[in-house]
Amino acid sequence: EEEDDEDEDDPYGLGSTPGRSNRQVEVRRDCPYLDTVNRQVLDFDFEKFCSVSLSNLNVYACLVCGKYYQGRGKKSHAYTHSLEAGHHVYINLRTEKVYCLPDGYEINDPSLDDIRHVLYPRFSREQLEQLDKNKHWSRALDGSDYLPGMVGLNNIQKTDFVNVTIQSLMRITPLRNFFLIPENYQHCRSQLVHRFGELTRKIWHARNFKGQVSPHEFLQAVMKASKKRFRIGVQCEPVEFMSWLLNTLHADLRTSKKSSSIIHKCFQGELEVVKETQSKAISEKKESDGEQNGALKITDGQVENNNVAAETYRMPFLMLGLDLPEPPLFKDVMEKNIIPQVPLFNILKKFDGEMVTTTVRPPARMRYRVIKLPQYLILHMRRFTKNNFFREKNPTLVNFPVKNLELKDYIPLPAPTKENEKLRTKYDLIANVVHDGKPDEGFYRVFVQRKSEELWYEMQDLHVSETLPQMVALSEAYMQIYEQQQ
Repeated sequence: EEEDDEDEDDPYGLGSTPGRSNRQVEVRRDCPYLDTVNRQVLDFDFEKFCSVSLSNLNVYACLVCGKYYQGRGKKSHAYTHSLEAGHHVYINLRTEKVYCLPDGYEINDPSLDDIRHVLYPRFSREQLEQLDKNKHWSRALDGSDYLPGMVGLNNIQKTDFVNVTIQSLMRITPLRNFFLIPENYQHCRSQLVHRFGELTRKIWHARNFKGQVSPHEFLQAVMKASKKRFRIGVQCEPVEFMSWLLNTLHADLRTSKKSSSIIHKCFQGELEVVKETQSKAISEKKESDGEQNGALKITDGQVENNNVAAETYRMPFLMLGLDLPEPPLFKDVMEKNIIPQVPLFNILKKFDGEMVTTTVRPPARMRYRVIKLPQYLILHMRRFTKNNFFREKNPTLVNFPVKNLELKDYIPLPAPTKENEKLRTKYDLIANVVHDGKPDEGFYRVFVQRKSEELWYEMQDLHVSETLPQMVALSEAYMQIYEQQQ
């Protein structure tokens, strides 16, 4: 996309005037039409396409009516619009230069800086340090108040699974700070990375014109990058989306196969996996002979027979999946379903290195042990199961601490390798995604913590409200993010 000072009189390549490319555009401070600019109608959350030609090249926004048009030369849609509608002030959506049409001069007036800031919010490194200390509310043009970083997101159509994932990731301080400074990833050519960065900056911007943000452009990038696996109008599970998003962002950000990324620095931990399988020769012999010699004799978790092949290996992880106990099939005396409860520590024992998890395909006995904890721990409660007929939801409530989750009491962790290094095993909850309703018809919401005041907020699309920490623990937790205490 070359800048368009040369080709604006001919945005469609219909043959321009020779020698036109070197022309100088007049820059003026005084424009009689500045009072026609209407900030109430400006919305830069949507894709930057011309509303007539649907082209994304050389697009301008009319600052009077908010519509997007291509070009500013005499054959362009913006020029035609300026004559037909009498709207004269336009901003180039890429260069942020403002022009007066049909006269064609550039307007240089500091009163337009607030529009540029909404189009492309910017943050300095000093501002990043203040973000988690800021307790001030911001006021939008329509008079509504909002908290930077706590703005509602439009649900475009069944996109609540995207919204809760984004709101959760906005609480990850190093990830947020990385994406607030575009220079950190300017080498990256991925649309998804840049759109995620833009969305992060809009959510944390303190001078928005509206008290909410639409993730429309980000969703378009998601649809393209995921080859329509995640798309508008189709409900998906947040854990699938979170997993795909983190892996894709990591792959797009890293500069070489071996290099790390901000994603792995925040979320990557390591598991030691012991996999026990019955050796093939034995199982074949057992089938042909019909004898019981090959049966396994296991006592106290120790294999006594040679028929078992044990394999131990290390495996990195970005999130841990926790299995919920089966809910009771029968109702109690009062004819009400008993909703069982389970402490988080019970289901975390899956990763203590002793508890055996059996897999059906292929048949194996697995034991997992966490050997390296990440700075941010993502836990996923497996609530949904698919059988041949329909999806089922496990309603079991998980009891968990909002503060001071001490992992070393339940998972034996290896001592730190370096002498001065301290083993950090205490975590605080910072985001809790919950699912309400039936498996196929329900919706997602998220509880997040605001660092500056240590208050909890419930967020469901555009709805943002303060809530009590006790309410966070009463919900059907589906996915949680814990932050390691420093």
